[in-house]
Amino acid sequence: MRISANPLRGQQFPAVLLLVAAALGLLLANLPSHDAIAAVLDLHLAVPFTALDLSIAHWISDGLLAVFFLVVAIELRHELTHGELDSVRKALQPAIAATGGVLVPIGVYLLIAGGERTATGWPIPTATDIAFALGVLAMFGRGLPSTVRVFLLALAILDDIIGIVFIAVLFAHDVQWLLLGFALVAVAVFWLLSRALHATGHTAVAIAMVVVGVAAWGLVASSGIHATIAGVLLGLVMAPAPAARVRHSLEPVVNGGILPLFAFAAAFVVIPAVSPTALSPAFWGIAVALPVGKIVGIGLFGWLAMRIRPRGAEPALPFPDILAAGALGGIGFTVSLLLANLAFAGDAEIRDQAILGVLVGSCAALVLSGVVVSARARWYRAMSMAAS
Repeated sequence: MRISANPLRGQQFPAVLLLVAAALGLLLANLPSHDAIAAVLDLHLAVPFTALDLSIAHWISDGLLAVFFLVVAIELRHELTHGELDSVRKALQPAIAATGGVLVPIGVYLLIAGGERTATGWPIPTATDIAFALGVLAMFGRGLPSTVRVFLLALAILDDIIGIVFIAVLFAHDVQWLLLGFALVAVAVFWLLSRALHATGHTAVAIAMVVVGVAAWGLVASSGIHATIAGVLLGLVMAPAPAARVRHSLEPVVNGGILPLFAFAAAFVVIPAVSPTALSPAFWGIAVALPVGKIVGIGLFGWLAMRIRPRGAEPALPFPDILAAGALGGIGFTVSLLLANLAFAGDAEIRDQAILGVLVGSCAALVLSGVVVSARARWYRAMSMAAS
């Protein structure tokens, strides 16, 4: 296994950092430090001469997280054009498995929390945290064939696409179409500038791209569409060569700063002083749907996909390897935390319990995936030793 010179470009250290940040946020929220930190997170900062007036917590989730989605979109474009999803033959099997990994968790959630107050949380357990899942795979999967990582990567990328669609479609509010139109114009200008940067490499063009990109973000944020969608659009339209350089430059910043900061702020919730039976159905729906719904959905649909794979497709993964990918798929964290904030934005009590459900469900999936992946890795290492 190749070790990155910068641990923030690797897979294991960022995953640990994310988990530590979330745990720290949860801990400090339930200590006497709560009020002081909450006051900082609730402090509003406005941009002069604009309608943007956000709390620090929202600057993190709407502003900094847009940079994360920019990097995600660059990776999505690469995988869709030159990577693991660049053909129907490659994409079909993980697409079927990803469908199960979305539908079954939704069904599990609605079965538990389909009541009027909590039903809107159904998108929350559909997400997979790519960075965290790959980090766990790197920690416990020594000896697993590369096909498992490829399958998981394709699966998680498709999950990201679905999550982005949910954010864009389900959580738009009072859309200002004129501002959205201006935002799309800014995205088009950004696209042209990225191609000019690829052709000329001039620093002035790069500075212009930053200015136009920030303007596009501000317009999307003011239009009623969630601001992170600006990052998605900019990442998808950027010319490939500049996009690769941007992703390389931003990866340590995202892994070492933005994601841990978001995890801290999102996990900064007070644990309700109630018995488990008094917790909201939203908590239980998410806590069960992430580890159970994901492994069942990905496992069943993945098994079906391997049975009906087209002629010429890659060899089928063994069913235990599909289950390993399904267990890893239950680690929600980043996008699930964002979806929890969006789904229950108007109900702070349910939102906090939904966030706790994401943390509990993701940690349960982390433990389950560690066990399953370790078992499969040991089996492959034993087979390799027996064959040598």
